[in-house]
Parts: sequence; structure tokens; C-alpha cells
Amino acid sequence: MGHLRRETGGALMLAVYLRAFVIALALVSSIGMQNIFAFNNALSNPLKKALIVLGFIWLFDTLLSTVAFLGFGSLIASNEVLRIGVMGLGGAVVIWTGWGILRGANAAAFGNRQQEQSLRQWFTGAFVVSFGNPQALIDTGVTLGALRAPLTGAQALVFLAGIISASAVWFTGITLALNLLKDRLPRRLIMWINIISGVIVMGYGVNLVVQAVRAILKAF
Repeated sequence: MGHLRRETGGALMLAVYLRAFVIALALVSSIGMQNIFAFNNALSNPLKKALIVLGFIWLFDTLLSTVAFLGFGSLIASNEVLRIGVMGLGGAVVIWTGWGILRGANAAAFGNRQQEQSLRQWFTGAFVVSFGNPQALIDTGVTLGALRAPLTGAQALVFLAGIISASAVWFTGITLALNLLKDRLPRRLIMWINIISGVIVMGYGVNLVVQAVRAILKAF
């Protein structure tokens, strides 16, 4: 009887893990700032450096998923002053990150080493694209919070493990695939991919600042 319970419990935990993995894979694969940043990393850097930056992206995505899972996104959503402050500051930092990608477009196309971003800049950028978009944190928090509600403590840990491993699989896969293919792509195409990426990221930032300003005006 005890053996049967262990088997049933193991099957339940596996089901929880796979459910989390599939849901997280669907969420992380949608086009957003993190994926644009990951594409830019894979196309701009040598494989060794791209893998280091991949570690930065995965680390901050894991932290984002964890704090969202624990309810921090809902906390921001429920506090208007905090939400406006985070949107305004986060939007400004996201604009700065997008501008950095634009400035690096020429280096990506022509191999100008003087313009390449340092690991410190990539580390900062990975943090910004994860935590600099409060709307993503709120949305992720609400989604994961709803999924966490019916789970027990042990199941919640297994669910979080599924989320984290899906993130690792996705970002590792796209980094390796794009980095291996980049030498077959025209340099000018890589330059334009970087330019488009930078413009999109800056657009995210501008949208956040506009939302913050509108919320301030509405409050007054």
C-alpha cells in the first residue's frame, strides 16, 4: 500500500513538473525583451562569451520567475505609487539598454571590437530586460500566482523547478542555434537585426515611461 502511494505521489509530482515545464516554455518563447536580448547576444558574441551571457539571462529569468511565483508582481500591482515609480525608472533604464544595442549594431556587422559591449554591460542588460519591465513582472506574477494557488508546498517547489528548467532549455537552445548559424548570415543582416532589436527595446521603454506619466496625470 505504501509502495502504491509512493508511485502515485511520484506520478503526481511528474505531472506537476511537466505541466509547469510546458506552461513556462509557452510563456518564455513569446517575443519580448528577454528574447530579443538573447537573440542579440547569440548573434553578436563568440560562442564562449554568448554562453556566459546566457548564464546571466537565465540567472535573472530564474530570479524573476521566483519572485513572481512568490507574489511580488501582485504586490507591485496593488500599490499604485510603487507601480508608477517602477514603471518610470524601469522605462528609462530600458530605453538606455535599447540605445546600447543600437550603438553595438555596427560592431555586430563589421567586427569593430572597440564598440563591443563588455561582460559587465551584458550583465547589466540581462538584469534590465528581466526586471526593468514591471508590466512583465506583474503579468508573470498574476499568471504564476493563479497557477500556484491550488498546489501544496511540495508541489509548488516541483512546479517552480519545471519553470526554471524550461527557461534553461529555451535560452540555451536559441543561443546555441543562432550562434552556430550566425556565420552563415550576411553581416549586414546581423546589423539590421541588432538595429531592429534596439528599436523594439527602446519602444518598450518609451511605452513604460508614457504609462507612468499617464498614471501620474490621472492621479492629479
